[in-house]
Amino acid sequence: MNTDPISDFLTRIRNASKVKHKFLEIYYSKLKQNLSKILLQNGYILDFKIVNNTNNIKIIKIALKYYKNKSVIQNLIRISKPGLRKYTKYKNLPRVLNGLGIAIISTSSGLLTDKKARKNKLGGEILCYIY
Repeated sequence: MNTDPISDFLTRIRNASKVKHKFLEIYYSKLKQNLSKILLQNGYILDFKIVNNTNNIKIIKIALKYYKNKSVIQNLIRISKPGLRKYTKYKNLPRVLNGLGIAIISTSSGLLTDKKARKNKLGGEILCYIY
């Protein structure tokens, strides 16, 4: 039983990239699938696919991305936590490293990066920063 699946997802990616694993397996959920899709679209991972393991349980298999033997993902920071949620209007959306990183925002239109949320004029819960 996991009380914070987003934090668990980020921690697993952080740990796997620190020890230079090529692949990572995480239990499937639609939220984790959407997070993986955002990471893929922004070039932080090579690819991901949804597979069934030997017990017929859905798993997301993520291929991590490296450049010159260093992980492309330098840091993953969880912002909104179960004990303290962080919400913001679209005018106050954060810029991560002056636009070099991304903030993932949970909006009424689903998960979006800070750039897309700003473009669509949508605020929401700031889930995490990735750079």
